[in-house]
Amino acid sequence: MVNLSVYDFASAGREVLAFLHQRFGFGLWMVTRKEGEDWIVLQSEDHGYNVTRGTVFRWADSFCSEMVKGNGPRVAPDSDAVPAYAVAPIGRQVDIKAYVGVPLLKANGDLFGTLCAIDPARQPAAIVGEQGLIELLAALLSSILQSDLRASDELRRAEQYEVEAQTDPMTSLYNRRAWDRMLAKEEERCARYGHQAAVLMVDIDELKCVNDTLGHAAGDALLVRAADALRSAARGMDLVARLGGDEFGLLAVECDQLGAEALLARARAAFLELRVKASFGIAVRGHAEGLAEACIRADQRMYQEKRAR
Repeated sequence: MVNLSVYDFASAGREVLAFLHQRFGFGLWMVTRKEGEDWIVLQSEDHGYNVTRGTVFRWADSFCSEMVKGNGPRVAPDSDAVPAYAVAPIGRQVDIKAYVGVPLLKANGDLFGTLCAIDPARQPAAIVGEQGLIELLAALLSSILQSDLRASDELRRAEQYEVEAQTDPMTSLYNRRAWDRMLAKEEERCARYGHQAAVLMVDIDELKCVNDTLGHAAGDALLVRAADALRSAARGMDLVARLGGDEFGLLAVECDQLGAEALLARARAAFLELRVKASFGIAVRGHAEGLAEACIRADQRMYQEKRAR
């Protein structure tokens, strides 16, 4: 067996999947992430199923969801013989006759995802005796994952400190250059760990009017109030930037659809409290499209709201 202590989560996952396929066969081995209702393939050792990294299934449809709930065994050489697996919707989407699944856990004990395998043919009953080995590898992967996630949080903080010099002098928010750089780094984390993230775009509605009627000092004060409102709506690890002129952006890290809706509500309330009229657009990163596309969708929604005004 390979020494996984020298690997990060991604490389350890690749080694484990290759080892398990060599040892036990199976048409597909996967490292997955459960994120809300989504079941995301982070890595795969595929031999016939055509399932690749980034493939998304519905968590509630999967054998793994039943396994985690205790409705089925972690090793099922004949999955049709397990009632919960026999009726699981995933079995109507792909051909499954044998299953292996073990949870991968976060540091607090919450479920991160699974190390799992499926095959279109029934497997020898003797594979049940190998469950301890598979669970050991899953425990090692969980340990590496937990270390990686802690290091990722520390790196994210270090990256934010590093770009603090790249700030907009008026609002003290990050500038466009810092935004683009941090967005790219967060996209790498999202792709590696299956994190969700949301992008909020904000455009001040009356900046030109204020500048023309009350002067640029009043316009500058309006921009500062807008920055304060957006900063107050953000969480500690979120990134807030002035993207240019009267446009602002907020990157909400590890944020799902419910979190995005709560963020939008907080932002609207904060702008209302500080008497800043603005248009908003928000989008959650899709696992197949990335943060760049989320920015485009958030921008489009913001301009749709602005035109509706």
